[in-house]
Amino acid sequence: MTRVGSRFRRVEPRRRARAFALGLLAELPRVNCWTVAEHAGDSSPDGMQHLLARAKWDADGVRDDVRGYVLEHLGDPGAVLVVDETGDLKKGTATAGVQRQYTGTAGRIENAQVAVYLGYSAPAGHALIDRELYLPKSWTGDPERCAAAGIPENTAFATKPQLARRMIERAVAAGVAFGWVAGDEVYGDNGPLRAWLEERDIAHVLAVACHHRVPAGAGPALRADELAARPRPPSGMRSAPGDCHAAHSCRRPGSWPPTSVSPAGWWSRPTSS
Repeated sequence: MTRVGSRFRRVEPRRRARAFALGLLAELPRVNCWTVAEHAGDSSPDGMQHLLARAKWDADGVRDDVRGYVLEHLGDPGAVLVVDETGDLKKGTATAGVQRQYTGTAGRIENAQVAVYLGYSAPAGHALIDRELYLPKSWTGDPERCAAAGIPENTAFATKPQLARRMIERAVAAGVAFGWVAGDEVYGDNGPLRAWLEERDIAHVLAVACHHRVPAGAGPALRADELAARPRPPSGMRSAPGDCHAAHSCRRPGSWPPTSVSPAGWWSRPTSS
């Protein structure tokens, strides 16, 4: 806790945070405030819940410290920034961002809280370096509900791709070493995010849905699965076989064409020659 100690105003939440982190690393059968509190020797989850909901500490500062620690040990110019969302199933309606929505945790629509995460994947290992809570419009359109949950005033609605861009921007501003950005079709189907990555010459491999329309030379735009089913790419491309149910949009700065599509499970990259 030496690295992040200055992010806590009082010693009590700092000690509680250490116990909480040890609980997360303990490979408990179930991870929640009850089980983490029991692992720490507490008789109730009140202390852990206070740490997460009301205690004063610099969460963004801790995020930056964690990112710095990860880069010290795993930093690599060829690393991949991976954007993805996951959800936690919840009961009730008071938890910030909770509503009935799709979550991969359950594989269906459930009452859940969803967040977008930025992972750092390098040859030496992988870790999470950033996060953004997804707040549906049912929350951002209800100031009183947001205030009751401790959400800052005037917090505006942001889509998951917008949250992903926000985190990638922070990584770039912090000088994070990486070679690619990767994500599934939630992000690949979002034109503004792809355009932003293109404008900044950030290499990316993003999945797109089968029905996604893709420019195909001088002809009309084609569905991604139709384009992927065409004969193998010309000599400037490399690919390996896989299962076809979606497609990938791949872009390397300085390469042409700006978008190539191949069946899911394939990998392709235009050469820069």
